Amino acid sequence: MNMIWVCGVDEAGRGPLVGAVVAGAVVLDPNNPIEGLKDSKKLSAARREFLYKQILEKAKAWGVGEASPAEIDEINILQATMLAMRRAIEDMTIRLGAWPDKALIDGNRCPELPIAAEAIVKGDAKEPAISAASIIAKVTRDRQMMSLHEKYPEYGFAQHMGYPTEAHFAALEQYGACEQHRRSFSPVRKVLEFRAS
Repeated sequence: MNMIWVCGVDEAGRGPLVGAVVAGAVVLDPNNPIEGLKDSKKLSAARREFLYKQILEKAKAWGVGEASPAEIDEINILQATMLAMRRAIEDMTIRLGAWPDKALIDGNRCPELPIAAEAIVKGDAKEPAISAASIIAKVTRDRQMMSLHEKYPEYGFAQHMGYPTEAHFAALEQYGACEQHRRSFSPVRKVLEFRAS
């Protein structure tokens, strides 16, 4: 009997003003369970890192996809999220050696895929494969933000991970936008328009 492979898919970074939107896709291995999977936002950074390593070692297959700030500005954040999710599944199929039989997508809509897909609201709290995908996406994106922090320490990305906080707004007003800021997001656009006027 052939196994039916179901992949969980989730994203990190829809809300921030800077950086890529990153998606993870994971097919768990029923013969190699991972304890403690849950929504990445409900885990400490250290716990996420621990589970991230477990997923890479124990999952049947995993993948990462992203859409760049330029792509977000061009096609909007929703379409960019769908693009990142599709790229994550495509990346995962390389390790799996085939498309999975079905994709479980966190949220209320699915990217266009050549396989069956189901959107599950709050899926990262309900489906372990989506929880695993959320951890892959969050750890990957947080690492990108730490690298960006080293390049642009004045923005404080290590503290707020690019989300719209008062400190981030203050840095935007003082320094303008860096190359990774999403210019289509209104707080960034307003600061740029104000500085240009």
